[in-house]
Amino acid sequence: MNVTILADNTVATGVPKGLRGEWGFAAAVGDVLFDTGQSSAALENARLLNVGAEFEHIVLSHAHYDHTEGLKEFLDPFERPTVYCHPDIWTARYIQEPADGRTLEEPIHIGIPYARSEVETGAEVVEHREPVEVYEGVYALGEVPRRHADNPIHLRKADGDLVEDSVPDDQSIAVETTDGAALVLGCCHAGLRNTIEHAETVTGQDIRYVIGGTHLVDCDADDIHELADWLEGKLDVFAGTHCTGFQAEKIFSERLQDAFRSVGVGSSIELPSTA
Repeated sequence: MNVTILADNTVATGVPKGLRGEWGFAAAVGDVLFDTGQSSAALENARLLNVGAEFEHIVLSHAHYDHTEGLKEFLDPFERPTVYCHPDIWTARYIQEPADGRTLEEPIHIGIPYARSEVETGAEVVEHREPVEVYEGVYALGEVPRRHADNPIHLRKADGDLVEDSVPDDQSIAVETTDGAALVLGCCHAGLRNTIEHAETVTGQDIRYVIGGTHLVDCDADDIHELADWLEGKLDVFAGTHCTGFQAEKIFSERLQDAFRSVGVGSSIELPSTA
């Protein structure tokens, strides 16, 4: 099984020509589509990379637009793929303080731009909080217990008010292989250590591969080093994308030298055979 990155902030290769990067994430995890980016880029990149444009199984990591807005490109009223998501994914999300330090006069909606009823015109929707095996050996992990640090961000609607958003809908994908499990992350707002431990509980295997966004972009260097201490010697591959951040990429490239991979749109990481 391969994990092929279809949407990311950067493009990793000049061929095939025409690959597009954007702020967001999407990946083909074998025959499962995980997240959809924020535009048609994921679909167009999938075609260029010969991954294919049709997926029977689509897993959404969380509500933010840069992981969900491209969903409409993969919906089909005739084939009707199955979309797996947390029930809170439909809750409105907003940003008022962008990363550049401004405070916006009015908050901007950054959640999924579709109502459930719209998605259901072209897909079957399965809402879940518990882990679900969406394909043989491939699990949508559901809601992640948070015993360690997590990565909350921005605002959500609750009882008509805007409150801090812990992103409870954050989930990832775990793949059982013959050599440990692989973890594919969208943004990992639930926290990397929390998500790894949850994935190990679900699969019964040690996590050996970590691929995707880890949302360490706002973390202090000391916190990243503490996480590197915990990861050291644990992983065969660490391929951070999207919201991992330049500082974390640098630290992990130095601390996890044997496992570290620099990746982007067009990168494909081969996993061992599925268990």
